[in-house]
Amino acid sequence: MHIEFRHLRTIQAIHRAGGLARAAEALNLTQSALSHQVKGIEAQAGVELFVRRSRPLKLSAAGQKLLRLAERVLPEVEALEQELSGVRSGRAGRLHIAIECHACFEWLFPVLDRFRHAWPDVDVDIRPGLAFGALPALMREEVDLVISADPEPLQGVDFTPLFDYEPLFVAASTHPLAAKPHVEAEDFAGETLITYPVERARLDVFTELLGPAGVEPAAIRQVELTAMILLLVASGRGVSVLPDWVLREARTSTDYITRPLTAQGVTRRLHAATRSEDTTKPYVAHVLRLARSEPVKLQRRAS
Repeated sequence: MHIEFRHLRTIQAIHRAGGLARAAEALNLTQSALSHQVKGIEAQAGVELFVRRSRPLKLSAAGQKLLRLAERVLPEVEALEQELSGVRSGRAGRLHIAIECHACFEWLFPVLDRFRHAWPDVDVDIRPGLAFGALPALMREEVDLVISADPEPLQGVDFTPLFDYEPLFVAASTHPLAAKPHVEAEDFAGETLITYPVERARLDVFTELLGPAGVEPAAIRQVELTAMILLLVASGRGVSVLPDWVLREARTSTDYITRPLTAQGVTRRLHAATRSEDTTKPYVAHVLRLARSEPVKLQRRAS
């Protein structure tokens, strides 16, 4: 027997309506056409699907089996049709994000919290495990958006500027370097540097300051959480360099000092990388707008 979705819809409609006339109306068919369709289904099945001369029209045992199949399958088909309709209209989709910036969680979660209220049918996920193969993963369509401070000229990929930030030196208020208006690379030579557990190529303090100067800190301690880094810094266990948006509380606390890197300071820019065909999708455009505005709020609170 070759079962089609219309067969299942027919069985379900007749069962719910209790007769051919009302079922035909619900299916936008003539009663004659519906009766002919039922005979065709029964001919394929080789059994009667309805108990004839019953009022209301009742399903036979075989008809009940088809009804159970219809009630299991049709809701899934309808849900899929709605989902595909949402994708076509731009209301639904997937937004899987990879992050090359460990501290970005500080501002990204508020962005995604606002986003989910506006786009409840978009599947959102964060893939930190892809952080260092993020751009290749974007091009393979394993992720849909990459947060990066290192844009590359890639065909089919757009890099949207998000915002500028300043990496800042942070130390305990009693630290000897607190007396300086800014720090230089040489100031790290005798220090324990506390960093996130990522490779040096992803840390501003190495790419913008220590690497070019050829300076190595006395020791490096890697810590996962920003709050723990600040706790260790306040305890005099080391110094750190963190983006200005995560230092909004430290800059108002008497436990810490923050200083620019070099007299001129250092400015970095974060970008969002998306596939070119996705950049103008309504929900992608919206999350990019939120990602430009939310970190600026954190920076203003810190200043």
